[in-house]
Amino acid sequence: MELKVGDQFTTTREITDEVIRQFAEVSGDHNPIHLDEEFAATTRFGKRIAHGMLSGAFISAVLGNEFRGMKIVYLSQTMKFTAPAFLGDTITTTATITAIREDRGIVTLETICANQNGEVTVKGESAVMVLP
Repeated sequence: MELKVGDQFTTTREITDEVIRQFAEVSGDHNPIHLDEEFAATTRFGKRIAHGMLSGAFISAVLGNEFRGMKIVYLSQTMKFTAPAFLGDTITTTATITAIREDRGIVTLETICANQNGEVTVKGESAVMVLP
């Protein structure tokens, strides 16, 4: 493997109404907190928030894009939602290699999503298998 502990991969994506609505269609999650301004205004957040699992998709994308040229299998992902992501937020997703098990080709990564103010919205850990 050409990878090493400490390697870091990053992507940035803006959360738009279109992205949220497309994710709702793909996932089937039509919770009004994500889609209805009037309903969301009555919640503790005061406005619409992005689906938490949209961040999971952002993590999957950073791994899929950064391991380009390698064949990988996504083995696991943990996620702790620490703050909401709102429409208009720009989310930076960072995956940092924390361990490599050379004998099995398994790479463990810390995964973090943070908004444009540096506030962490999701924190977790993923594991991928790099195939020969």
